[in-house]
Amino acid sequence: MLYLSTRGHSEQKRFCDILLAGLAPDGGLYLPVTYPQIDDAKLSELRNVYAQQGYAALAYEILSLYIDDIPAADLKALCAKTYTKDVFGTDAIVPVRTLDGDLRIEALSNGPTLAFKDMAMQLLGNLFEYELARRGEELNILGATSGDTGSAAEYAMRGKKGVRVFMTSPHGRMSPFQQAQMFSLQDENIHNIAIEGVFDDCQDIVKAVSNDHAFKAQYKIGTVNSINWARLLAQVVYYFAGYLQATQSNDQKVSFTVPSGNFGNICAGHVARQMGLPIDKLVVATNENDVLDEFFRTGVYQVRGAANTYETSSPSMDISKASNFERFVFDLVGRDGARLKSLFVDGVGKAGQFGLSGDPLFKDAAGKYGFESGKSTHADRLATIKDTFERFGDMIDTHTADGVKVAREHLQAGTPMIVLETALPIKFAATIEEALGREPDRPAKFNGIEALPKRVVVMSSDAQKVKDYIAEHCK
Repeated sequence: MLYLSTRGHSEQKRFCDILLAGLAPDGGLYLPVTYPQIDDAKLSELRNVYAQQGYAALAYEILSLYIDDIPAADLKALCAKTYTKDVFGTDAIVPVRTLDGDLRIEALSNGPTLAFKDMAMQLLGNLFEYELARRGEELNILGATSGDTGSAAEYAMRGKKGVRVFMTSPHGRMSPFQQAQMFSLQDENIHNIAIEGVFDDCQDIVKAVSNDHAFKAQYKIGTVNSINWARLLAQVVYYFAGYLQATQSNDQKVSFTVPSGNFGNICAGHVARQMGLPIDKLVVATNENDVLDEFFRTGVYQVRGAANTYETSSPSMDISKASNFERFVFDLVGRDGARLKSLFVDGVGKAGQFGLSGDPLFKDAAGKYGFESGKSTHADRLATIKDTFERFGDMIDTHTADGVKVAREHLQAGTPMIVLETALPIKFAATIEEALGREPDRPAKFNGIEALPKRVVVMSSDAQKVKDYIAEHCK
């Protein structure tokens, strides 16, 4: 299996090389040259594997279609080590529950940091440690987080041999619980950098450092953001698990609604659908930062600066420049690397936008690829949290509430609609209390976390300063 850059770079690489690399040399994102196809017989086989052997075995079956440079026995062992009841709380790992009629919720947030990012990050930590040991190398991970990626990465990488983590986050824009999860870690290989700006500024710094090829090579810079294909690939697995739980036969279809800011979570659904998983619709749910909803409604992708990126009560989606969107657009334009590069380098990079509304290909976004979208506001999420708790006794977090609100607008009778749960309510306690008049339950291991000593440095939005910090702490 070989991987290519969305921007047309001539060199193709194998999985373990892009695992450690992050961005392609031309600034593009990696995708497989072709998506492996799942026919009816293979889907039946996966249904049996999942029913009889569980999530770890299903993960191995999916991942092995994309990873052929790790011995099968080693890859199987890595999956078995990652996806356990001890780590994720249940044998099902990602149990699907019925909320109301055809509306379901897939629980992805029972891992160590109570967010869906654990599903991929726990595997990524084990993959990194395995491959670095095999090569006798070290890796300095540079990441950006709007709230959940950071803690998931740090909890997955803390204490791992050969790995340091430098995690940027928007100063003061995460919930107190999210900040405490990250900043209270005292591990020597974990470094928190709070950037004076918004998430998009953090993401731009990560990309700028990754595009400094000399610095990247000297300090062996890698990434855990969903620009890393390995992380997105791990997320593909839970679409299969959700589908298999919601259906009894392969001729049934399901739809998914996904709270989305950076487009990584739902891009994994796009990959699963391209592989042949019987997905009807992929519904993008945004908050007030509705750049993605605007594109799927109008065909215009217009990023917004920090001043126009709103601070909301679903803060992990306070993003106006969705890095993974490039992967989908690459497929949308027929995998034309030159055209993709023009759209993102000349369009987004120089003009801040591009438009496809007049292009016949735009119709494929909904028709061929199944994408629809919707938007949720603070008032919507308060109402949805309240309604869901009062009618069903089910407490959901603010981002999942955005998903439930938008999902209800796209329900089709007879087709299960699965909302991907993105976090547990405790991570956004203030808004839950505003909606319900009570605080959410808190796992005992997190009691008093906000009062723990913090280990974080505040820095202006300057890629050079981040590079200087990395250099200083790699001596």
